[in-house]
Amino acid sequence: MMKELVELLKIRKMTIASCESLTAGLFTSRIAEVPGASAVLLGGIVTYATSVKEGLVHVDRAIVETHGVISDACAKAMAENTRSLLGADLCVSFSGNAGPACMEGKPAGCVYGALAFEGGCRTYHFQIDHASRNEVRERVVAAMRDQIIAFLKEERETDNG
Repeated sequence: MMKELVELLKIRKMTIASCESLTAGLFTSRIAEVPGASAVLLGGIVTYATSVKEGLVHVDRAIVETHGVISDACAKAMAENTRSLLGADLCVSFSGNAGPACMEGKPAGCVYGALAFEGGCRTYHFQIDHASRNEVRERVVAAMRDQIIAFLKEERETDNG
């Protein structure tokens, strides 16, 4: 599942880290399944509780109060702050509602992700309907993997162009 991502990171000589809420370390675990992942994976932080988001990775309380933890603003802060804390070239984050009930007024399957990199951060919104909690987690990890691969290929074309 993650082999192509690991290979692209190796080619680019880049490292990656994660800050995961609803995925609870699944993204990092999937990368670690790939032989040679230690060349690119720095680590991951699981911030399932809001207090951990605020205390450990310094998500501003104002973001949580204004936008909630299930938001692009929260995912962006998680990715940017963790990238800085771990010294990674890239950092991916996930925050959302795996279900089964509505949370913060957002339906089950609503997930925000972010990819922080030198000079910027991209945010992504996914709505994964008609799926179990674990299906939501698996599908959003795969979707973000695809977004990161696309980003790396885009960056490569920019470098070569």
